[in-house]
Amino acid sequence: MDARDRIVREPERRQITCISPASAWRGEKAGTFPKRVRLGENSVGWKLSELLAWVDSREIATTVNTKPVAPGAKRGRKRHQAGEV
Repeated sequence: MDARDRIVREPERRQITCISPASAWRGEKAGTFPKRVRLGENSVGWKLSELLAWVDSREIATTVNTKPVAPGAKRGRKRHQAGEV
């Protein structure tokens, strides 16, 4: 067995892909992330070669495909003060 074809479990999958288990699950259901391999009744894993191919296929953030955020711009959800609706 080639080292790239070994099965990796969840902690290593998370370290390789840098996405949460929920994001991986959604990607699997949408067909945009490698499918898991059932190893037993209560265990799953992923083929390392498929994970590495997925990582290689991801777009790299550059100044061409991203927009800078204005200095001092507020990001995230607005927080309401007490008494506001």
